Amino acid sequence: MALWVGWLRCGKVRRLGIPTVADRVVQAALKLVLEPIFEAVFEPVSYGFRPMRRAHDAIAEIQRFGTKGYRWVLDADIEACFDSISHTALMDRVRARVKDKRVLALVKAFLKAGVLTELGYQEDSFAGTPQGGILSPLLANIALSVLDEHVHGPWRPGGIMSTPSRRARRRGKNLPNWRIVRYADDFVVLVHGDRQDVEALREDIVHVLEPLGLRFSEAKTRILHMDEAFDFLGFRIQWKRKRGTDKWYVYTFIADRPIRSLKDKIRALTSRLSQQRPRDVLIRLNQIMRGWAHYFRHAVCQHTLDALENFVWWRVIYWWKKLHRWNWRDVPRRPPGPTGRWRRPAADGIELFNIASVPVTRYRYRGIKIPNPWITPDHA
Repeated sequence: MALWVGWLRCGKVRRLGIPTVADRVVQAALKLVLEPIFEAVFEPVSYGFRPMRRAHDAIAEIQRFGTKGYRWVLDADIEACFDSISHTALMDRVRARVKDKRVLALVKAFLKAGVLTELGYQEDSFAGTPQGGILSPLLANIALSVLDEHVHGPWRPGGIMSTPSRRARRRGKNLPNWRIVRYADDFVVLVHGDRQDVEALREDIVHVLEPLGLRFSEAKTRILHMDEAFDFLGFRIQWKRKRGTDKWYVYTFIADRPIRSLKDKIRALTSRLSQQRPRDVLIRLNQIMRGWAHYFRHAVCQHTLDALENFVWWRVIYWWKKLHRWNWRDVPRRPPGPTGRWRRPAADGIELFNIASVPVTRYRYRGIKIPNPWITPDHA
């Protein structure tokens, strides 16, 4: 069963699947059966909800190919992807590799689960995979693998872009090369060519998505050069000149939206009217900041982390000043500790996490070295 729920970021509603415990067990078992079958044939250009792959691999792929000249970008957004996937097209993809009718019946049953309206009535489902289910990400990857196969097809062995020499020969003839990078329903296509080549590729992809019941969001899909910067998976990617030199590089920064989101969470926890226990607030703040910083620590972000550290320190101090009715002489910048450094704000043994202390490191590109647990290497 699924529910229509509001989506605050854009003011729309979408289907959220809320499986019962029994359904979760069945979906998990079904995923164990289907995942090895399809992972063995998925293309290496998709990174979302797949074993041994992560968002940082997708960002590293974009950075690598951008450095090699693939700087025209189709920044694509599929409108309501999870809600619009054609059941017929998806089941055809599943039937192509699964012949057991019992498994097919289970997949179809989950796809056809109805939607519970606000009035308590059940509506039938004719398209889409409800978000929230264990099986939904895998089904979405199965459907969108059509896109991967079409766009990445020239890179397969024997294809027109399969070797560096063939790609160089195409560029010598003023023909474009391209590379798709997909994470679930978010994807970009990097093109080594010009704007007209990207526009032609966009129209080609429209025809690929049409049988799946999918289409681009006209408001969010755009064509741009990498020096204009674009956001992907929370990162802002831009080709720009290195300060103080004439050399240009592809940089990854933290996008504005994740920074605003983190600040909003910090503000909500440190409201000056809050009567929560400082210890509980520090625990929650530390959890949020530690997870956020470790996700973004591979970006060019030391300055951003320093600014956030200053921001959260003052939020906590202003809140405690109001909570305990301190004046500025009571603010706990207590005498320095044994190391000579100022002691950080702490409550009942919990110290405020220093987000600026997270080391900023470069994420190493893995490419074809990413292991696939479902493919047996050929030792012959």
